[in-house]
Amino acid sequence: MAQMWRCSGLRWAAGGPELVWSGGRASALTWGKRVAFGVVEGGVRTCAGARGHACPGRAGVPGRSTGARCEECARLDRAHSVAADAVPDDPRPYHVYLAWFGPGMVKVGITAVERGPARLLEQGAVCFSWLGAGPLMAARRAEELLRAALRVPDRIPYAEKRAVRAVLPGTEAERAAEIEELHGRAVTLGGWPDSLAREPFRAVDHVRAFGLKGAPRAVGEVSELVAGGVVSGELVAAAGPDLHLATGGRGVVVLDTRLMTGWGLVPVGGGGAGGEMSVPVRELKGGGGGGLQDGLF
Repeated sequence: MAQMWRCSGLRWAAGGPELVWSGGRASALTWGKRVAFGVVEGGVRTCAGARGHACPGRAGVPGRSTGARCEECARLDRAHSVAADAVPDDPRPYHVYLAWFGPGMVKVGITAVERGPARLLEQGAVCFSWLGAGPLMAARRAEELLRAALRVPDRIPYAEKRAVRAVLPGTEAERAAEIEELHGRAVTLGGWPDSLAREPFRAVDHVRAFGLKGAPRAVGEVSELVAGGVVSGELVAAAGPDLHLATGGRGVVVLDTRLMTGWGLVPVGGGGAGGEMSVPVRELKGGGGGGLQDGLF
């Protein structure tokens, strides 16, 4: 019987995206690499636990959940989250940033200075710029100020991010234009916290890091994994938690790697260069695909 693995998710390392497995092993992902795995026959998806600890009840979770946690573990995870304002006394300095995901899609957020651009890569930000840096609560106040004054949200759904990746402007200057204008307005707002140092506009573009330049248009997205299902394709791009996989005659299908956690996964052989999918795939909003249905191929 093939060895079974459990995925802990996708991370962005200095050399690019990596799939991380329980136990700490990581698989580097490069453009053109074949990504292929099967879901254990008869398997069920179980809670991924919280804060590095296994779920005590090994609770089952829905296949379409991107959180892959039961209610109790989700509550425990959020209880130690900066995003949920659960650790206001965090002594680390924080960056405030503006991130752009596509035309008309800008968000404001904060991330620990020590993490650098990792948070932006994890979110699939096409480009971004820092706004300022300082204590956590000052960064949080600035974030709230920008949301209210500039009407910039702090969250954008992944479905919307995927829908615009195929129609991004062609140059870095065009992609940075919206956040440049907002940055100029943001740093002149009244009420800016005194302890938050303003930072000059400097756009960082991730199109090359994500492999999106010249990548074929995605037409579908995996809606969930199922017991006995197979995912196989050639990696052509990646953004945030998403892998863009070329699957031969079916075109490029996006796999949100958060759907992999909680399942027992096994290697698969063969399948040819084009790859195969025997999991539910739906048409990608704005992808222009035809004939993809929310069911097994």
